[in-house]
Amino acid sequence: MTNLTVLRNPAEEALISRFPEAKASLGGGPVDLARERAFAALREKGLPHRRVEQYKYTDLRALMREAAPLAPEPTGDLEKKALLIADAGRLSFVNGWYRDASGVPAGVSVSRLKDALAKKDAVVETWYGKAVKLGGDDAILALNAAFVGDGAVIDVKGDVETPLLLDFAIAADAPLSIYPRVLVVVEAGAKLTLVEHIHGPAGVANQIASLVELVVGDGATVEHIRLDETGDVALSLSSLAVWLGQEANLSSLNMSANAAASRYQVFATFGGRDAKASIRGATLVRGKQHADATLLVDHVEPGGESRELFRTVLDEGATGVFQGKIIVRQKAQKTDGRMASNALMLSDDAAMNNKPELEIFADDVQCAHGATCGALDDDLLFYLMARGITRKQAEALMIESFVGETIEPIGHEGLREALVARVEDWLKARI
Repeated sequence: MTNLTVLRNPAEEALISRFPEAKASLGGGPVDLARERAFAALREKGLPHRRVEQYKYTDLRALMREAAPLAPEPTGDLEKKALLIADAGRLSFVNGWYRDASGVPAGVSVSRLKDALAKKDAVVETWYGKAVKLGGDDAILALNAAFVGDGAVIDVKGDVETPLLLDFAIAADAPLSIYPRVLVVVEAGAKLTLVEHIHGPAGVANQIASLVELVVGDGATVEHIRLDETGDVALSLSSLAVWLGQEANLSSLNMSANAAASRYQVFATFGGRDAKASIRGATLVRGKQHADATLLVDHVEPGGESRELFRTVLDEGATGVFQGKIIVRQKAQKTDGRMASNALMLSDDAAMNNKPELEIFADDVQCAHGATCGALDDDLLFYLMARGITRKQAEALMIESFVGETIEPIGHEGLREALVARVEDWLKARI
């Protein structure tokens, strides 16, 4: 038998050489086990490329030719920027490292991940890594598992009215690799609005692979909003892994507008009967930007209802990707799953890759998927312009309406207004 030599690029070589440093930064129980398995997979397979089906449209090996140094724990005072919303409890992370918490509402307990590991916290022992099992050996999940340096554990009980903001700030004037991880467990019957805001400087090619594990307990309700503003030359890789209990209810929106290359992944397991989830995405890209939204929804128990709606606006040669799969297991009778990806092409040189899939093993279900790519409607544009507004203004109205359908369901008025403002800023830059 011929011995095959695996050719690694400089990023893969650097990741292997830096693993001991990452391993020394955080350890204990489930983290150690997940870290070793993930690193073994990365060392064996390397970064995925276009011949790997799940990464056919997002060649991670090509996007990540060099690996930026691991972000050290920041010291000293750092410049504080305005928060996405003011009326929220806040957990602050800088370069992936936990800094502090303030205004945490009653019913919410927060621990730094290393502290929770040290005291063998029951929440960590029970839930760490459970929601990500659906992702299997996915490379982005493996990057986070292998190199996680810090994070937090959040346990929620009761009806929490004040939103909880995870403020992930990136403060670096040279590229860094950042791997934060947060485990959020919303106990049975509890209610929470969870907001993720990741933001970084322009002109710095940071590399981020973040992960939020979200457990929505029996009868619990969670509204999850994520805004990605990592920077105009950043590589933003992020995952949301969700486990839904019986009659759990999740509403989730991710908005991405300014990373050079991004991939947002959702892995949702319907682990209890009659669970419901609405998972949405709003992406606005232009120029050389590349944005990928990939999700896997797994109906394990009967009576589940899933709705996925992703809207992508592409201009000036940008590239978009949507990959979505709904799996309905044999036991999951009476499942109702619907998935749609709609892309609005504002220029002839923009490109969109849509790949919706259904995998059904039960016979008493309703499932559908659809995908569209199209330009602005000329008749509607003419109608608006005939009422005295310019073409650009008419286009802006139509784009706002197109993206707005994903934003409108947000219950928190301040959050909704903040995201609408981001859309307006993107449109102003186009005029």
